[in-house]
Amino acid sequence: MIDLLQPITRACDLSIPGRLHRRIAVIGAGAVVRAGHLPAYAAAGLPVVGICDRDPARADAARAAFGLKRVLTLEEILADDTIEVVDVAVVPTEQPQIVRAALAAGKHVLAQNPLALVHAEAVDLAGAARTAGRSLVVNHQMRYSEVMAAARAIVEAGWIGEVTAVTIDVSGQTDWSDRPWLAQSPQLDLMYHSVHYFDTVRALLGSPSTVYCVAGRLPGRRVAGETRTTTTMTFTSGARALVAVDHENTTGDRWARIRVDGSQGSVRIDLLTDPGTLEFSSHVLPTDGWLPYPVSTRWTPHAFAGPMRALLLEMAGEATAPTTAPDAVQTSRVVAAGYASIKSGGVQLL
Repeated sequence: MIDLLQPITRACDLSIPGRLHRRIAVIGAGAVVRAGHLPAYAAAGLPVVGICDRDPARADAARAAFGLKRVLTLEEILADDTIEVVDVAVVPTEQPQIVRAALAAGKHVLAQNPLALVHAEAVDLAGAARTAGRSLVVNHQMRYSEVMAAARAIVEAGWIGEVTAVTIDVSGQTDWSDRPWLAQSPQLDLMYHSVHYFDTVRALLGSPSTVYCVAGRLPGRRVAGETRTTTTMTFTSGARALVAVDHENTTGDRWARIRVDGSQGSVRIDLLTDPGTLEFSSHVLPTDGWLPYPVSTRWTPHAFAGPMRALLLEMAGEATAPTTAPDAVQTSRVVAAGYASIKSGGVQLL
């Protein structure tokens, strides 16, 4: 059985061989950079030559913690022709202008998700990268987590037949206090959280043909946007998807489950266990009940190496990045459709 799983394990590879290494600068030194980006890059041995942040003290703290060479200004990064790759990790309102400036300066760019807060701007950024002749990859890092990479590899191997349904069910209590800008955003769950799940659904089923979404939040909460959402999608293949998210579960129990059902089996994932669990049942192999896949790496920080690896492979001409800007635009389109659905409301029963 170990031999049987070797192709699945290869599909989860996040190593970055030295031939792909390029000089990288990071713009932004916030919590996600310190918890995800920099640990993943350090583990991969990537040459991060500098970092900048609007708070120089925060940038210097990150530099010292990860042994980086220098704290730079944005202007210094853009003017340095030896820096080929820029990882832009700033608040979403600031990202588009920095991405445009980096592309204009001849840099290849890793941008954060969401690529832009307005779908039309995401389309424009993808066009700017095409015009500049540079790679623009979006950090949809959930796709590169081991559990999701393994799930897609199992699907692509045909072990569960044709995918007919994807169900993502997440419930817990989210503390927004360390991200006041997020708590104040009028668009919250779909834009910043469920977008990961929408991208995961698209990676398995392609883009949906219809999207329907309802949303709300508990009264009296100090957040501006939606914290409870239910989204359904249908596909031309006849498949369907359900994404249900609750950030305001006050009872103390939590869960984060994904199930992928096919005509010949299923995959089920638990995201809350450490480092995550994946089991699959297949009539094709066949399995004797549910067979566990040996997950060994975490979503954070390990999966953060994935988008950078994809960008470097694309720069080397060895493979197109799965989460390149035109693909991210399609995920942005689903988010926009979700908000349009919330605004329009459902069918009124009289």
